Amino acid sequence: MDLATILGLIGGNVLIIMSIVAGSPLESFINPPSLLITVGGTMMATLVRFRMGQVFGAVKISMHAFRGKQDKPIELIRRAVEMARIVRREGILALENQEVSNPFFQKGIRLLVDGLDPEFVRKVLEEDMDQTIERHDIGFKVYKAVGDAAPAFGMVGTLIGLVQMLQNMDDPKSIGPAMAVALLTTLYGALIANMYALPMADKLKARTVEETLNKGLIIESITSIQEGRNPRVMEELLKSYLPASQQSESIVDAAG
Repeated sequence: MDLATILGLIGGNVLIIMSIVAGSPLESFINPPSLLITVGGTMMATLVRFRMGQVFGAVKISMHAFRGKQDKPIELIRRAVEMARIVRREGILALENQEVSNPFFQKGIRLLVDGLDPEFVRKVLEEDMDQTIERHDIGFKVYKAVGDAAPAFGMVGTLIGLVQMLQNMDDPKSIGPAMAVALLTTLYGALIANMYALPMADKLKARTVEETLNKGLIIESITSIQEGRNPRVMEELLKSYLPASQQSESIVDAAG
């Protein structure tokens, strides 16, 4: 599990609730009409922008934000170099018994063992990567749309509340509920956008960048293994996927 995401969501909610209860009852910040306008309006506007399947797919993809870190690129390179050395000693079929934890890497190994054409193998893996990026991009766009719509519907609720208040200025009892709708919709919209939707969109974007880097590295590794490239040459090629501070480490030696 990704501690940063969990800590941010839980900590943010706790701080907001503490700031509320420190000055007034929590119930005073719960207003059904305000929730109906902000949450309901945001959901409906999102459904107008995207297909139903894309919206539910975004919810499923958001689970990536709670997962632990992606495989470290340096560990993927180390494993790829190990397998390249095995292939040079024993042949490509020796990889049949090799297990890797990364499903995408495992898929590439299966394609190698099946003896498929290098261009076809690369095409299959690149298509897989492109489809993953596209799905994640839809998830990012859905949450970004929610983050854009929520404050707007908060403002809509504020305007509705103000209109109701101004129409009933002669009735003091109606001013309070109307003002609550006017203010709480803005609060709800700001919270939905800045506490949940936009941070989730940014986290999904970061996860996509990490996964794209790793899959690109794996594709290059599979291609190098299939071409029978020297492990040390392969190491230098794959080091371009690492930060500059890690490129001086000898992965072949570390791989034994």
